[in-house]
Order: sequence, then C-alpha cells, then structure tokens
Amino acid sequence: MDRITATKTARLAQECSEKFTLSAEVKNAIALTSREVFVPCGFKHNAYKLDALPIGAKQYISSPLTVAKMTEYLQPKGADKVLEIGCGSGYQAAVLSHIFRGVFTIERIEMLMMEAKVRFRELGINNIHTKIDDGQSGWKQYAPFDRILFSASAKQIPQTLFDQLRDGGILVAPMDVGSKQIITRFQKKGAIIEKIELEVCDFVPVLNGIQK
Repeated sequence: MDRITATKTARLAQECSEKFTLSAEVKNAIALTSREVFVPCGFKHNAYKLDALPIGAKQYISSPLTVAKMTEYLQPKGADKVLEIGCGSGYQAAVLSHIFRGVFTIERIEMLMMEAKVRFRELGINNIHTKIDDGQSGWKQYAPFDRILFSASAKQIPQTLFDQLRDGGILVAPMDVGSKQIITRFQKKGAIIEKIELEVCDFVPVLNGIQK
C-alpha cells in the first residue's frame, strides 16, 4: 500500500473508531485494507466516505463503519477461522483476513466472486478461500468455524449453519424482524443458542440459489 492510500485508510479507521468503539485489532484491519480497490471506478472519489456504494448486480459494498461494526460484533479475539455468507465486493473478507488465519467466503453471484478473487490477488491476500454457492448451506468441508458472518439479511438461520459453528462459537447476522433489520449475535453453547439483538441496520437480503 502506498503512502497516500495508507494515510486515507488510517483516517478512515480513525473516523470509524470515533463513531463506534473499536478494538485495536479491528481498527488496524480497517487501516490495512484499501477500500478503493473494492469500489467501482466511478465511485473511487467516495471510497473513503462512510457510505454504502452500489457494486452492480443490485448489490452494495457496505459502509466502512458497518464493516467495522460487524467485525467487532464477531468478537474475533482468539478466533482462528471465519465463514462469511455473501462475499459481495470482497471488502469485508479482506478486512477479516487481517484478523483471522483463515477466511472462507461464499458468494452466490458468479460475476461478483470472480471480481473479488481478482482483487484479493492484486492485494496479495492469500488466506481467503472462495466458493460460488448458496451460502445458506455453509461450507461443511472446512467446518467447524469459530465465527460465521452474514453479509446479507436473513429471515432465519438454517440449522446447518449452527451445526457448522463450533461449540462456543459466534454467528452474527442482520435478521429481518417485522419491517426492520436488526444485527443479531448468536452464541452456541452446547445444544443452546443464545441470542442478543445489537442494532438496527440495512442490508440486501439473502437469496436462494446461484446466479451465473
């Protein structure tokens, strides 16, 4: 990362931390991730603002503040492996790659995943594993995961994903609750899933199947 970009990402991380208390790990991960790589060319001038931006296929790159919050809500300290449902532009996965040893990200829209993989290569990130699939099935081959993150809103969490979460593990998802979406943290404790509602949010919905 060149000096100008490093200055911009550091400023962005600082701005996020002023609006929401971030751990050193999460603030550092935001500062190490060049957001402009993940936004379409026409929006480069907005890359370091706290705005969600369109990325095509009716999808969005989340606001950096939302990405920072979702990462913080995972309580990543001490966790090794994370599964992300909904790769999108790849920005969230890139942020996670600075904290987790292994990031496993699934995207149902083939075009978005192909573009994200190019970005990961450009940035020299080699601990992100990608898959084109319906993320609601998870990625059984690499389970159990310490953390699971939904980057799209869900009406309910499929049992198969809780099955792929290790005991003590945390799953964070924007949940549809009536007419609102609420970021919700689930923690698996044996056969019990504890649930805490954190804050109102706005994400695109999880959809079924693969889009070529």
